Amino acid sequence: MKTASKRKHLYEGMYIMRSTLSDDAKTKAISKVTSLIEGLGGSIEKMIDWGRRKMAYEIKGCRDGHYHLIYFSLPTDSIDELIRENHLHEDLLRFLHVAIEEVPEGNEIKFKSIVQVERSI
Repeated sequence: MKTASKRKHLYEGMYIMRSTLSDDAKTKAISKVTSLIEGLGGSIEKMIDWGRRKMAYEIKGCRDGHYHLIYFSLPTDSIDELIRENHLHEDLLRFLHVAIEEVPEGNEIKFKSIVQVERSI
């Protein structure tokens, strides 16, 4: 009898860390995130350090944060555990995971423009 392989999805994860962290602490904090992904059976496809940026509003007493974009694959049944563990990460201000079709090329972050189509009635 064959064992079914776990289905994996590709994700884009945006992680905002406290900007007050030292370089060493920042490295350890992002390493904690990537180790968790790999520990849950996932793999890191690409990482982009987007740097320190001002946020639109204060989060946990911080007006700015250090942004990291991580592209990773993860078994679909592990995403809930990843979210639970990320909520416990002290240095993580916010995070967002979005399922994607493919990892974009290059290291530039490109935003897709939203086009609104008008309909005539």
